[in-house]
Amino acid sequence: MEKKQYERPVLKPLNTGIMNKFGSRTDYAPMTHIDGVVVKDLIARHGSPLFVISEKKIRENYRNAKRAFETRYPKVQFAWSYKTNYLNAVCNVFHQEGSWGEVVSRFEYDKALKNGVPGNKILFNGPDKTDEDLKAAIKNDSPIHIDHLDELYRLIEISRSLSKKPRVAIRVNMDTGIYPMWDRFGFNYENGQAWDAINKIMASGTLSLVGLHCHIGTYMLTPGAYGIAASKMSELALSVKRTFSTDITYIDMGGGFCSKNTLKGAYLTGADTVPEVHDYAEVIATAILNAGFKPDELPYLYLETGRALIDDAGYLLGSVISNKRLSDGRRATIMDFGVNLMFTSFWFNHKISPAQAFGHHTEDTVLYGPLCMNIDVVRENVSLPPLNAGDQVVVHHMGAYNITQSMQFISLRPAIVMIDMEGKDHVIRLKETLETLEKDEKLPVYLKDFKL
Repeated sequence: MEKKQYERPVLKPLNTGIMNKFGSRTDYAPMTHIDGVVVKDLIARHGSPLFVISEKKIRENYRNAKRAFETRYPKVQFAWSYKTNYLNAVCNVFHQEGSWGEVVSRFEYDKALKNGVPGNKILFNGPDKTDEDLKAAIKNDSPIHIDHLDELYRLIEISRSLSKKPRVAIRVNMDTGIYPMWDRFGFNYENGQAWDAINKIMASGTLSLVGLHCHIGTYMLTPGAYGIAASKMSELALSVKRTFSTDITYIDMGGGFCSKNTLKGAYLTGADTVPEVHDYAEVIATAILNAGFKPDELPYLYLETGRALIDDAGYLLGSVISNKRLSDGRRATIMDFGVNLMFTSFWFNHKISPAQAFGHHTEDTVLYGPLCMNIDVVRENVSLPPLNAGDQVVVHHMGAYNITQSMQFISLRPAIVMIDMEGKDHVIRLKETLETLEKDEKLPVYLKDFKL
């Protein structure tokens, strides 16, 4: 393990604000730079609003997670969750670090292939695979994670006309003590559905069962639930070995690890309550190692971690449009970004940092976006210094799902830049224009002319 450089302790004054176990603290420090690049310079060059991705933070997160698991378990493989953020530049940073690809749709599958990921290193998940999708996965020797019986029967039928056996796994759902259970996808462990699916696969003679997959939830604050899941997955794998003399080569524990973002309604911030990646690694590795596998027959541990590896590597920069007082006297600040770019603001209280220096006075503020609907609320209540029209802010934890779920409603989507390891910013997606919006539209000839 690389020895960390010594950093001298620093005393920092605390203002009254959100409480944690150490007392009061403030989140009101301005954020004027990202990876050494001036925030206001980024906005001047690329416009406002603007998504910013830190390559340095992505690599740091990935290496920390990889180290946490590999020091506890001998056979670990990460597969980047494309749906979390499928910008090619982001995906390729993960692939350069050694991560495979995990996809849930055909366009993501083709994107991974186009990025240069070998077919046998793309895990194909999801309930909506067409026959053509399955054939493409078989052709490229991709592990196919079967979600339901209809998919299993179609796959058996397709495989009968092929000269090679498709490599498959089944998705398993189970009771891990977290409710409501994520039992919409896959085959249930407790009621025997999973074992029934395994029997059908083995009896078909045309499919090669190589793995087991589960995804027990999202933003999972309880690491112990993964220990329960890993134990049940291991028992299923050992039952396959005993019954069919077939080795399950990998157990895929999916994703769902938390980022440090703060859930709405949480008493403390995510920084105070969210488990560290080594907490997840400890319970998962311990459960598999203690399950009863022979040392030379341990399955690979696959992980499809998304949010925890990218969320804090993404930022949204924006500007203040105006301020006003609501009818009840509350201060309201209107920003040039809203839920069209911050879909996750429906679930999280994203930290907002001013991008310029300010005084000590703060005030509870409602932060609105620019869209013409009342639900366009970035933060229902946040303590901020007074922000004037033209001031800029930095929104934190924007790397997961916001870019893939952003929408062209009233405002077109902004540019996205990545700051590389040397502190240079690169445009990785252009700002949309009217031409971007209209390029796939077709106007019937009889609608071209009109008089007003």
